[in-house]
Amino acid sequence: MGCPMSTMRVSLSVGALLLGGTAMADVPTVAADITPVHSLVARVMAGVGEPALVIPAGASPHEYNLRPSEAAALQDADLVFWIGEDLTPWLEDAIETLAEGAVVTELLAADGIELRGFREGALFEAHDHGEHEEGEEHDHEEHDHDEHADGDEHDHGEHDNEEHAEHDDHGHEGHDHGAHDPHAWLAPSNASVWLNVIAAQLSAADPDNAGAYFANASEAIAEMEALSAEVSDMLAPVQDLQFIVFHDAYQYFEADFGLSAAGAISLGDATDPSPARLAEIQTRIQEQGIDCVLAEPQFNQGLVETVMDGTEATTAIIDPLGADLEVGAALYPQLIRNMATALAECG
Repeated sequence: MGCPMSTMRVSLSVGALLLGGTAMADVPTVAADITPVHSLVARVMAGVGEPALVIPAGASPHEYNLRPSEAAALQDADLVFWIGEDLTPWLEDAIETLAEGAVVTELLAADGIELRGFREGALFEAHDHGEHEEGEEHDHEEHDHDEHADGDEHDHGEHDNEEHAEHDDHGHEGHDHGAHDPHAWLAPSNASVWLNVIAAQLSAADPDNAGAYFANASEAIAEMEALSAEVSDMLAPVQDLQFIVFHDAYQYFEADFGLSAAGAISLGDATDPSPARLAEIQTRIQEQGIDCVLAEPQFNQGLVETVMDGTEATTAIIDPLGADLEVGAALYPQLIRNMATALAECG
């Protein structure tokens, strides 16, 4: 019987990780779940080795069937870096089964990052989760619907109002979600924390190359600071931009750069929104004078056209995964830069 998956909560100091690491004769074999995480790991491993990508560019991380080569990447891995089950609940079993001997780092569990709760409703008005303290683990159960706060069993039949007509209007359609919005990679401030986490884990497994890992991470953090300054300058003219997103994936990016979406066509990405939700978004666009509706390359452009019908809003494409970018160390900064460009040009 295989031993249970070892999930590192990365709360140890770098020194402790290094002291506790076991030297390996070869560079460790590393796997990363999605392209932005793979990019960060590749940047830290530059000149030493190359990580394998588990979920290919363009595939939805929320539900995906691993191909044999991707399963083999997990099976061969000494270290696995993944966002966590809040993004890919299906991947947890695969990691436990295939990478049972690997050190697994769940990045959403890293100390020092800011986690955010899900926003509710088409217009993000039902629940304002506000700012969360850095590195704090949050229990999303307290943010369930107010009418369910007493914990008893509920008959949804009494809620026949239009906003409750479809499951998606409860806020999280299409997601088997956990406690937090998992799109934390879209904040460069979080990515900077993860660079040091990645360097520490690699160094614990491969002390001979620890100097290279930490030097790469230090350089990448400086690059991240320059990137954030560049993006802030790009977005300065559109700080008051009124925009709607296709699905609610961007609040980490918004928080880092002082923007605020006015709503989402779909809070999830596995099912289409209800007609009632589309009507609600269309009314918001008309009445609030929304400037821009952001589409995504993977999803139904027709829905964007529907909510824009009869309005003066413009549209642009924004991609939280960089599906069209070359996989590797350069993907992450280009992903963030492309998102900023789309917003700036849509203003």
